[in-house]
Amino acid sequence: MTKTEIRPEAAQLDSIPTPPASLAADAPRDWKAAVLRGLRLRCPNCGEGKLLRSYLKVRDGCETCGQELHHNRADDGPAYLTILIVGHILGFALHIIYISYRPDPLTLALIMSVVTVTASLALLPRMKGLVVAYQWAKRMHGF
Repeated sequence: MTKTEIRPEAAQLDSIPTPPASLAADAPRDWKAAVLRGLRLRCPNCGEGKLLRSYLKVRDGCETCGQELHHNRADDGPAYLTILIVGHILGFALHIIYISYRPDPLTLALIMSVVTVTASLALLPRMKGLVVAYQWAKRMHGF
């Protein structure tokens, strides 16, 4: 075979159609914008529709852009993140308040318990939004 001859295998490879750009699954998604939208409890795709339908239940899809959201697998991730953040912040706060003011232990325990529960309840849905948005941005679990 000479260099100018075309092999049949090469001719067949040229005839294979390329998929359209709309099907490109490798198009990168901006994970920072998605995570910020998730923290605001908004759709990670458009930022307009609501992410949750109740306290911690993720909607099946966005009512604004139609993005499917039922693929999420947040599981225990939001709870771990909530405990990590609240535990660190209140651990330092407990130490500073006790050293600075020396309150009665019962008063300190009651105040810190109320702050811990309130902060945890406020932070948990936002951590769920963060985890779901990150999964969407990284195309995890079928997104």
